[in-house]
Amino acid sequence: MLKLLLLCTLAVASRAEIAEEEDVLVLKKSNFDEALAAHPNLLVEFYAPWCGHCKALAPEYAKAAGMLKAEGSAVRLGKVDATEETELAQDYGVRGYPTIKFYKGGEKESPKEYSAGRQAEDIVSWLKKRTGPAVTTLSAVTEAESLIADSEVAVIGFFKDLNSDGAKAYEKAAEAIDDIPFAITSDDAIYSKFEVSKDSVVLFKKFDEGRNTFDGELTKEKLLAFVKGNQLPLVIEFTEQTAPKIFGGDIKSHILMFLPKAASDFQAKMDQFKKAAEGFKGQILFIFIDSDVDDNQRILEFFGLKKEECPAIRLITLEDEMTKYKPESDAITAESITAFCTLFTEGKLKPHLMSQDIPEDWDKTPVKVLVGKNFEEVVFDSSKNVFVEFYAPWCGHCKQLTPIWEKLGEKYKDSADVIVAKMDSTANEIEAVKVHSFPTLKFFPAGDERKVIDYNGERTLEGFTKFLESGGKEGGAPAADDEDDLDAEDLDDVDEGQDEDSDGEDDDGHDEL
Repeated sequence: MLKLLLLCTLAVASRAEIAEEEDVLVLKKSNFDEALAAHPNLLVEFYAPWCGHCKALAPEYAKAAGMLKAEGSAVRLGKVDATEETELAQDYGVRGYPTIKFYKGGEKESPKEYSAGRQAEDIVSWLKKRTGPAVTTLSAVTEAESLIADSEVAVIGFFKDLNSDGAKAYEKAAEAIDDIPFAITSDDAIYSKFEVSKDSVVLFKKFDEGRNTFDGELTKEKLLAFVKGNQLPLVIEFTEQTAPKIFGGDIKSHILMFLPKAASDFQAKMDQFKKAAEGFKGQILFIFIDSDVDDNQRILEFFGLKKEECPAIRLITLEDEMTKYKPESDAITAESITAFCTLFTEGKLKPHLMSQDIPEDWDKTPVKVLVGKNFEEVVFDSSKNVFVEFYAPWCGHCKQLTPIWEKLGEKYKDSADVIVAKMDSTANEIEAVKVHSFPTLKFFPAGDERKVIDYNGERTLEGFTKFLESGGKEGGAPAADDEDDLDAEDLDDVDEGQDEDSDGEDDDGHDEL
């Protein structure tokens, strides 16, 4: 008995040693198992102290932890400094920061990746949906008022018969959405308070019109479309916190207005932009980007824009391929934006491909300089074998490759049929070649077939030489049709680089776009 008492005392003491910072548990490999035993439902952020995304998340993460603690919730938040606890981070496959995982029921073998926004309300809502019922039953007006007051967006289903087909469809829809609280009620007082006279679904929000009422057949699919079409503001500002909502949603067509907030006509242009947005709800997401913010400069660069060229409008799709569109008019009026979006929805717009002007000395150095305007002519010359590096000026791996690539150019500068070239893919785009990471190396062999071969070998002078001498066979592979395209997070990553790896770059030797 004494031994058992001693063991229990040691166990309690061990758990008591788990420190907290702003209601967030500070976790290490030495206390991780104890934390899961004490708090079976635990959200854990693996972070790096130098990571910009982690710094931006920190206050919201702490706020969420405090909100849950104040409610007396059994769900807790923890954090792991992955630069210190490298073994623990490796155990859970952490490659970038922040990585956020949810451990449910004390189970540590297969945690769920956190997939919602990075604001405190998003985190709390996601956790409640993961640990409780998808739909909360409301029986008093004060409960409904508290739900609406505490949530940026909340949905309430008004059903006199909670077992009706409509109510069941509503619950199915609620189960499919993690980041918004859903509630249901049959209470007459709540019906009266919110002026609902018949069974209905109402989305309450703290922006735009304040509430939206569903009108249509009560099916899971139609309810999901209703919620997703109304859960975001007509115009949403791109920030560190809103990026997951913007790029993680179902709407993959985005129109962006680049405009400095400090501009004297900011509000007038915003009003015009918002007016145009009303006609494309659920089709196109309208996004505002403050062109004066330093962290947004990489996004401007991605669209071939400079601060002095703003205000400007661009449209981008994140479907099978990332495609950009530019309006013919620079005017920012509801009419011009509506006309531009209408042409897009009707499939009448041609993609906007960026290109620099052809440098006068583009072919005077061993490594030839390609831009959009001379790419086709040089690369698809049937008498030449052309090896191209697609790079970004800011890419660390590209900078490391530069001296080797220049040596390769020097080696083949007098060749009659081999050209070594490079192209800045942040300023030049080619319809026939999609670049997803930097550096990308592609070989265009001589002939009329317009073949493209990806280089997958060693990035050494010897490796490149063997590749060229073998006609693209040694170290190469046919350009795959099923390459990973840029996805939602990738465009978000343009803002500040990818959610950073330990060296700030991808472990596969590429910097993502």
